[in-house]
Amino acid sequence: MDALMSPTAQRVREYIVTNFMYAYPDATLGDNDALLGRGILDSLGVVELVAFVEESFDVRVADEDITEANLGSVAAIAQYVERAQSA
Repeated sequence: MDALMSPTAQRVREYIVTNFMYAYPDATLGDNDALLGRGILDSLGVVELVAFVEESFDVRVADEDITEANLGSVAAIAQYVERAQSA
């Protein structure tokens, strides 16, 4: 776990670990680990993640925002959510 994780990043990490990494209890997930690149998420997982972000953080994720830069890691998701909430 990365130091000084924001509350947003903590919630995102907990969701990903609980819903996508349950079969790998000893696996670690760094804030900047590539979720698609490591095989943690697939295309259906991205859809589920978008629904989680929208419901949990009251953020509308536009189709054009579904990118690796915005949703590719715990850190990227947290930054995206925090930007969207402050807009």
